[in-house]
Amino acid sequence: MKPEYQGLYEKFGLNVVYYRKRKRLTQMQLAELVDIDRSHISAIELGRVGVSFDVIFKLCEVLEITPKQLFDFRE
Repeated sequence: MKPEYQGLYEKFGLNVVYYRKRKRLTQMQLAELVDIDRSHISAIELGRVGVSFDVIFKLCEVLEITPKQLFDFRE
C-alpha cells in the first residue's frame, strides 16, 4: 500500500465499522457472513490492508448498502 493512500484506507475502514455497528454485528459475525477471517475484518477496519472487489461486494450485500455508501468518506 502506498503511503499517500493510507488515509483513504483508514476512511474506508471507518465506514466498514460504522455500517457493521449499525447492523449490530461483531467483527466475528461479519467475518462469518462475508466468509473471511475475523483478523482480516479487523485489518480492513484499521485501514491496514486492501480489499478485493469480491469482498467489497459481499460486505455491501451483508451490510445492505451500496458500494457508493461504503466509499462515501466523511471529512
